[in-house]
Amino acid sequence: MPSSPALSRAAWLGLLLTVVVLLMGFGVPHWLDWDVASRAPRNASPHEVPPLHGLWRPNLFGPGTVPAVALAVLGWRHAADLAQRLPWRGLLAASYAGSLAWLLSLALVDGSSGLSRVLGNPYEYLRTARQVGDIGTLLDTYISRIPYSADDNWPTHVAGHPPGTLLFFVGLVRVGLGGDLAAGVVVTVLAATTAVATLVALRALGAEDAARRAAPFLVLTPAAVFMAVSADALIGAVMAWGLACLALSTRRLWWAVPAGLLFGAGVLMSYGMPLMGLIAVAVLVAGRSWRPLPVAAAGALAVVLGFAAAGFAWWDAYPVLKERYFDGIAQDRPQAYWWYGDLACLVVSAGPLLLSGLAAAVATALSPARPTARVVLLLSGSAALVVALADASGMSKAEVERIWLPFVPWLTVSFALLPEGWRRWGLGLQVLAALVVQHLFYTAW
Repeated sequence: MPSSPALSRAAWLGLLLTVVVLLMGFGVPHWLDWDVASRAPRNASPHEVPPLHGLWRPNLFGPGTVPAVALAVLGWRHAADLAQRLPWRGLLAASYAGSLAWLLSLALVDGSSGLSRVLGNPYEYLRTARQVGDIGTLLDTYISRIPYSADDNWPTHVAGHPPGTLLFFVGLVRVGLGGDLAAGVVVTVLAATTAVATLVALRALGAEDAARRAAPFLVLTPAAVFMAVSADALIGAVMAWGLACLALSTRRLWWAVPAGLLFGAGVLMSYGMPLMGLIAVAVLVAGRSWRPLPVAAAGALAVVLGFAAAGFAWWDAYPVLKERYFDGIAQDRPQAYWWYGDLACLVVSAGPLLLSGLAAAVATALSPARPTARVVLLLSGSAALVVALADASGMSKAEVERIWLPFVPWLTVSFALLPEGWRRWGLGLQVLAALVVQHLFYTAW
């Protein structure tokens, strides 16, 4: 491990870079009077705050404010100690309870609408899910309804994703949980498992001490502002459990079966999820076993080919989606801005310690590392590479505060490498950032 002064210097450099990224991301559009189209023209507002797909709309007190502040203070004071002292199963239970409470309290700052208004949006999935009849017909016609030129083209979010996400909401509708609020609660309950899955993966790879150091940051993440009721957080939970199962499979091979099925499901929920394969490779390298690879790959391929046989071929749909994307608002979003504007969005979502954690990872990588640090370096480094590829692709211009939610927990594990003295006040900075974003901005997710 690098010396404490070296780690501290790296962490401070990361914080300095964070300030620069945020100043550029939020400042450039205003300083240059540059319309970067962070929101669609039909939703244009003088209160826009690019790069966020949201509005400046302070709401300084709501039903969730008191519990959110209470959780923030209690977490700041006690989370690190509890994460070290609790037995493992107790830590997992506490992490889930804390994550769910954090998500719900932040969402409820806006009252019950904080759990319902997003999924009730006509551009989201629920309205379409309520209209779905025959599933076979849905899959057969899915690709033909992606283009803007189609008379019955899909709403924005449905068109922008494979049918797996829509089918999840169709399932909720058919079991009686298709109301805006009910569906929002279900999505939040599932999204809150992401922290647990990440901890399970770390421990399965022999990095329990890193898991315990990272746990407070995974639970009290600023990404919670965007996770509650976001379908992308649901996708992130599916992928997180896929990676957790893959990590477990390096010890017991049969876990590769659910890992593959979950990866396949994730790919059928978001076109960006094949990039998570890089993190999957990092998991296998960290676990020092390639035996799970053919089993997991076969499981994922079975899901993808099963959908193809039923009428939806992922490889046929993606080029059509690219055409729609660049026929729409993407053509108005200047790539020169969004390469760093996206990173500013990611910092808002993952929190102000993001670049400090990654800088600490770089400093650690340049020194002889303990096995635990090696695991963290592999996971966070592969996640950083995934983000870089997604940013360079041009398919993620704006809205990445939610689109990149599946990558956030694997970036957050880098916080386990921060200097000891950073962990308490750093957590305070993270929760403060979450409270500020939730109370000052109207977030569209």
